[in-house]
Amino acid sequence: MGTSSGRRADARDRDGEGRARNARPRDGLGRPLPYGSEGVERQPEGVVRGPEETVTEAQELLDAGRPFHAHEVFEDAWKSGPQEERALWRALAQLAVGLTHAARGNVTGGPRLLRRGAAGVEEWASDRGPQRPYGMDLAGLAGWARELADDVERGGTAVDARERGPRLRI
Repeated sequence: MGTSSGRRADARDRDGEGRARNARPRDGLGRPLPYGSEGVERQPEGVVRGPEETVTEAQELLDAGRPFHAHEVFEDAWKSGPQEERALWRALAQLAVGLTHAARGNVTGGPRLLRRGAAGVEEWASDRGPQRPYGMDLAGLAGWARELADDVERGGTAVDARERGPRLRI
């Protein structure tokens, strides 16, 4: 069976090692576009970065209104970082994907993920006392996330990811 792009409906995109990878272009919020469309450059997956580099790269993506891509940077840190920091990076990834959903107009899932991420960064910080890992303001991020979640629910519409993105460091 064919599709308008000439691809078989059951064909799967594969990477160089044969693993399934969706090669469809994506927009700045990570939404798939039709094959052949002009999309934004995707974040490479599985990149091992140091924590400082992770925070810097994620902030640049958030500043550019690309929280989906920032989520992927945090996800790499979550999967490759030291065990004792995985909960932190997972919570930061949840904040970024929560912003992604809020920017896409998902007024249920966006706030839910923002609050889950806020709870995660607070829980991680509470286990270690007051500190700012890699210069990040975890209490400020949790407050930002809850405020945005409330605003999205009240407003019932998508937010501008660039305007409403967080500052990871003070």
